[in-house]
Amino acid sequence: MIHHFGDMLEGRDDYWAIVPGGERFRYMLSGAQANKNLKIATVGADTPLWERIFECEGLEELTLHLPSKEQIAALPKLKCLERLRITKIQVKNIDFLARLPLLRELVLEYVSGFYDLSPLKELKSLKSAHFENLRRVSDFSGLSGIASLRYLGINGTLDWDQPIKDFEFLRDLGALEALKLIWVKCKAPYPALLPLVALKNLKKINIYPQAFALEEYALAQLVCEGVEGAKMPLTTEFKDTGYVKFLGRGSGHTKIGAKNEAQKRAELEQKFEACKQKAQEVLGIGR
Repeated sequence: MIHHFGDMLEGRDDYWAIVPGGERFRYMLSGAQANKNLKIATVGADTPLWERIFECEGLEELTLHLPSKEQIAALPKLKCLERLRITKIQVKNIDFLARLPLLRELVLEYVSGFYDLSPLKELKSLKSAHFENLRRVSDFSGLSGIASLRYLGINGTLDWDQPIKDFEFLRDLGALEALKLIWVKCKAPYPALLPLVALKNLKKINIYPQAFALEEYALAQLVCEGVEGAKMPLTTEFKDTGYVKFLGRGSGHTKIGAKNEAQKRAELEQKFEACKQKAQEVLGIGR
């Protein structure tokens, strides 16, 4: 699936200063533009005279779009870089990122070949991270303990769900304020989302409505009570297709106006209430 390069970064005012994805090519570097005052640039494998980027002493933001291995290897020379987007490349590891001490915002899109995120623990100023379609990554425990991280987005795509082994890594992300999980899948048993209880500073959560079983959404709603996005609608109407989709993986759908539409909605509500009671038992509420 080809990336549409829209802006997938939520909470932009608070967490993201990096340019929207669709605007990256406005900043494509040319040798003539390279000067010590340049602050934002986009570079690819076919960018002529790309080495001149190291003359840009004030460079704060860089997009590497379809970069070469030489460009990736040279990244640590940009010691003042604060914002970085890397799109469409295979690398054996991301150790090179650990050598960017001032990095605050990181976007990895369609970066494959590696599986270990632990080098990011060296980024003591990392505030926001967005991961999209990391083909070999399923264990996100490498993020555990990044004390500065306030925003985390993990995305798959319409045709591929990003696997996540479990969510235990969330327990050590105490500063996290925004969490986004879109087109993901997790094989950990219920209650897989229980580690959300550790996110005492969480302000916003966005979970794709068919990523988890219904009982996980009931749990998340109780754990994240008062958090924006935690109370998700049980049904979503798609008038262009004429269907109502139900919350929860495998919950199904019905046709708008069908004879049994009201009955199915009522059954879903009853099932969700039962899931909430189960979550209350897990959380020890009401004992």
